[in-house]
Amino acid sequence: MKLSSDRDLAQHLYHPVPTPQELANQLRATFPDLLSVATEFRGEVTLTVLDAEQILSVCAGAREQLGFDMLLDLSSVDNLGDDPRWTVVYELYSVAHGAHLRLKTQLSEERSELPSVVPVWRTADWHEREAYDMMGIRFRGHPDLRRILMWDGYPYFPLRKDFPLAGKPTELPEVAFTRSAPLEGGPFVTVPTQGGSIQREPRARNPEA
Repeated sequence: MKLSSDRDLAQHLYHPVPTPQELANQLRATFPDLLSVATEFRGEVTLTVLDAEQILSVCAGAREQLGFDMLLDLSSVDNLGDDPRWTVVYELYSVAHGAHLRLKTQLSEERSELPSVVPVWRTADWHEREAYDMMGIRFRGHPDLRRILMWDGYPYFPLRKDFPLAGKPTELPEVAFTRSAPLEGGPFVTVPTQGGSIQREPRARNPEA
């Protein structure tokens, strides 16, 4: 944090900026039954929201009480074969504290729906649309939950682990179509080789690719 004056320096010395771990502990103290113990790995602090239905309340508390005024990213993980299947990850940032905090929650395949956090951070709008488009997770209360990359009516979710790498043939008359990509020997596919990692790259085999 840049200190612009002697007064700022004095305030900083007498009121130290809390660390991400301290902020996480404060948030957990507010929601003791909803949050796991904070974990830290390589300086990154993570809290797990134990009840996915309460993610909106926890996010609102993180912003209003602790100053996490930015949602940097929202992503989803497909834990295919496990239950719950989905993990949804929220990357928060506080400008005032210069601190990052990660929130995670898990979601069953049967439900596949979460409350939208657009009321807390407007930037969640497109993040949630992408998670819906690519993974099929719905966000209840989103103002405009439409596909953002694939076209309307596309029946699949391309980032799910059971979606084939080559894609699926799709016929939507007067809208669009897809065919499976020819991965075997294709110019943009890496292949096993004895020549090391450089020789595995597509451009090593096709300089014009």
